[in-house]
Amino acid sequence: MASPIRASSAAPSTPSDARSPSPAGTTRSRILVNFAIVYVVWGSTYLAIRFAIESLPPFLMAGARFVVAGGLLYLWVRRPGAADRPAPPTRTEWAWGALVGALLLLGGNGAVVWAEHRVPSGVVALLVASLPIWMVLLDWLRPNGVRPTPLVVAGLVMGLVGLVALVGPESIVGRGAIHPVGAAVALLGSISWAVGSIAARSERLPRAPLLATSVEMLTGGALMLAVGLALGEGTRTALADVTLRSALAWLYLVIFGSLVGFTAYIWLLGHVSAARVSTYAYVNPVVAVLLGWALASEPITVRTLVAAAIIVGAVALITVGRAKPS
Repeated sequence: MASPIRASSAAPSTPSDARSPSPAGTTRSRILVNFAIVYVVWGSTYLAIRFAIESLPPFLMAGARFVVAGGLLYLWVRRPGAADRPAPPTRTEWAWGALVGALLLLGGNGAVVWAEHRVPSGVVALLVASLPIWMVLLDWLRPNGVRPTPLVVAGLVMGLVGLVALVGPESIVGRGAIHPVGAAVALLGSISWAVGSIAARSERLPRAPLLATSVEMLTGGALMLAVGLALGEGTRTALADVTLRSALAWLYLVIFGSLVGFTAYIWLLGHVSAARVSTYAYVNPVVAVLLGWALASEPITVRTLVAAAIIVGAVALITVGRAKPS
């Protein structure tokens, strides 16, 4: 259930009319466009991150990505002469934005980056794919939350089955015992992202959605930079060693993964149910596999196509199964 502040906002591409009313048809169109952005653009970031960390340290790369994107977005929203230019964030808004940024970026993205060095990627993918379950549960348990319908529950289970088929048993089992701490961190990262997504609906954030998004990216990115420096990533990297492909991938992540994708995600949180927004966790791996096949010559099998069909069916069930108010 969206908060009244976020529910009245506009699409991320039009910050000046963030609080102006829009016809129902226009809102539906914006919802479809923003879902397409989150599905496709965030699906493409898997490959972009793979290219970026070829010569860039993971935490510094991700932190710089969000700080630059957040800074650009903040300057755009607060530019002189802008229509409906919002006031600067208050201390409370900065603090709440830092909390959401820490949960989403440091806790969510950072945990996955750390876990992938210790746990097979297939296991990490499955643990991260538990996100829709956590988001539905949290959205149900919060005050005035929404109870999932049987169709939504069936869609969640079906989505996990599809992801198991997509990843494959050999990737899940791996060649040895699963690192328990790494698996726990990946699972906690998924929960952290879910909690941050629910917290992003708070009225304690700036009223202008794009301003709130910029605050979240600035603070979350700064925390990731601090972690990267604490881990010694700064001393192990030289700019002269950064390849052109890594640099272009980082630029893509700044523009499309953060400015476009993250803004679309935050906008969707204020307009549709948590269950529907969380379907990106099922769709993104499918998009990543297809892009890996098209751009990186990665193989695609019949099992992949069957898994993709199952996942699409799961998304359809979650979308059709409207959540009921508690």
